[in-house]
Amino acid sequence: MKNWRATVLTLFPEMFPGPLECSLAGRALKEGLWSLETVDIRDFANDKHQTVDDTCVGGGAGMVLKADVVDAALNYAYDRYPMEKPAIIYLTPRGEPLRQRRVRSFINNNPSGCILLCGRYEGIDDRVIEKWRDEKRLIEISVGDYILSGGEMAALTFMDACVRLLPGVVNKRESLESESFELDLLEFPQYTKPQNWQGKVVPEVLLSGDHKKIAAWRHSQAKKITRERRPDLWEIYQNMHSETQK
Repeated sequence: MKNWRATVLTLFPEMFPGPLECSLAGRALKEGLWSLETVDIRDFANDKHQTVDDTCVGGGAGMVLKADVVDAALNYAYDRYPMEKPAIIYLTPRGEPLRQRRVRSFINNNPSGCILLCGRYEGIDDRVIEKWRDEKRLIEISVGDYILSGGEMAALTFMDACVRLLPGVVNKRESLESESFELDLLEFPQYTKPQNWQGKVVPEVLLSGDHKKIAAWRHSQAKKITRERRPDLWEIYQNMHSETQK
């Protein structure tokens, strides 16, 4: 895979790379396994005051990012990918939920990288979103059903999830495959030494040395935990795996 690049459109470029610098993603960034570029949306304002927002048409509290300013920023970022064009992602609560399968599809289907558009205030003039959705297949993505001050924290989450899947970032393939969501289930319980800690003991099967039994136990535990804690994910798992068995 060629160098994967993330381009973040934001009013706060100083927020990047932020916590990513202290993680596996930060090490991979230093090693050149991916690259990060920030584009300051304010640079594309067309007046001396660098105005990027305006009041909501129809009334209401808060301000909305202007269509012409965001469009200019998107055009600039998009043109910086001369060959294979990137995925264009608007991080918004109204987007489709970000799931592990979707993360993997972004990596597999967009080897050049992605453009991440971060909203602020009450959001972005919907006309520019509609234009880029129709003409360049912009995708709206949500990282959860809660309210953030802007799209920057969501962009950091998105990048961390993607970068982990790039070749050479996580050394052991098994680590990726056993993590929560990678197999459509929450992760099974993990233990380390000592075998007995404050009267709580490691399950005997994990000490058996029988890799087949251990794998079966872990899979059953993952299903049990998912069924009990995330019935929404359990329903998805059942539906997806019933389809594969037909």
